[in-house]
Amino acid sequence: MKPIIYYQNIDQYRYELVADYQTTVKIKPESGIHHQYFTLTMGGLLTIKAGYMWDGATFPAIDSKDFMRGSLVHDCLYQCMRLGLLPQTCRLAADEELRRICLEDGMWPIRAWWVYNCVRLFAGDCAKQKTNLTEYQVLTAP
Repeated sequence: MKPIIYYQNIDQYRYELVADYQTTVKIKPESGIHHQYFTLTMGGLLTIKAGYMWDGATFPAIDSKDFMRGSLVHDCLYQCMRLGLLPQTCRLAADEELRRICLEDGMWPIRAWWVYNCVRLFAGDCAKQKTNLTEYQVLTAP
């Protein structure tokens, strides 16, 4: 019997975190969240671990230094919702975290307003829970 590999096509990710990152967010789950690449405590301490991948800004937004940290945290929080680890009611707070972090990192207020309103209007489907617990279909070869 030939050995089989199991893999996922995740080429849409553009960035990979190379060192753990911690921040405090307003989202405080009823019980701690523990995932291979992130944790979120009941007190709101979010730890994103080295190796976590995210796609940065979504067109028409552009990646810039004042967007990167916000997009990392936002994508991680949305992933928590997609996986059913956080309820959909956390979406507003996740979007507010994106705006807060972008402003902290020096983004012009008008751009932060635009980014925030775009995710409020158009990103709802990105936070919807998937029917299965894996985000991507597991493929096999050969």
